[in-house]
Amino acid sequence: MRENTLKKKWKQGIATVNGWCAIPSAFAAELMAHCGFDSLTIDLQHGLVDYQVAVGMLQAIGTTAVVPLARVPWREAGIVMKLLDAGAMGIICPMVNSRAEAEEFVSFCRYAPAGQRSFGPTRALVALGADYGAKANEEILALAMIETSEALDRLDEILSTPGLDGVYIGPADLALSMGFTPTLDPSEPAVVREIERIIAAARRHGLFVGMHCAAPSYAKAMIAKGLHFATLLSDARILAMKASELVKEMGRAVEGPQSKTY
Repeated sequence: MRENTLKKKWKQGIATVNGWCAIPSAFAAELMAHCGFDSLTIDLQHGLVDYQVAVGMLQAIGTTAVVPLARVPWREAGIVMKLLDAGAMGIICPMVNSRAEAEEFVSFCRYAPAGQRSFGPTRALVALGADYGAKANEEILALAMIETSEALDRLDEILSTPGLDGVYIGPADLALSMGFTPTLDPSEPAVVREIERIIAAARRHGLFVGMHCAAPSYAKAMIAKGLHFATLLSDARILAMKASELVKEMGRAVEGPQSKTY
């Protein structure tokens, strides 16, 4: 089976950069895959991507050595297993608020006896190797999102979940659940303290930890605090930002909403 190079790099102390695919397009994913990211996450939660489009995006990413990940819409067995069967090498699961929820999520990602994943890796066998069934439990990443006050209250119990590889910090929802404005790259001291606590706790438990960021400078600062990987914006946001920049250079005012959370 194809080696999950993210795990290898993180264990060696090498931080990685993750790209985010919210645009439902195989070509957009292919373009992102050739931009130098270590991994790409196809977003089926807040991105405009459905399963069939995601399969094409995985095929496009597969033209490179970039590690393909996916964020599922929810903690639901069917979509987790289908995306793994389609060739995703890791799953990010939103809104994990307890150890029981983390255990359930992990079980969807693992074949028996470690979990309850059903066997039928249709595309994964082709894309990742004929020995997929024997090695998938070892190579697939199960990453639970920590993004609520409830999860903060139960942080250590979530992080002690057997088989969980790591956590992914959602700063916008985390800030919102704490009573602050949802945004990437939060500067509110209370939110920053909790982010730092999550990073330290994950490392203490021997887990990987990643986070969604906006500015490279913020991502680098969080990596210095212990992040194993940082996501930079999304393809949709990068497109909107660059297009706006070019229009402004032409002397035209750019109007319309400017989201700070994707």
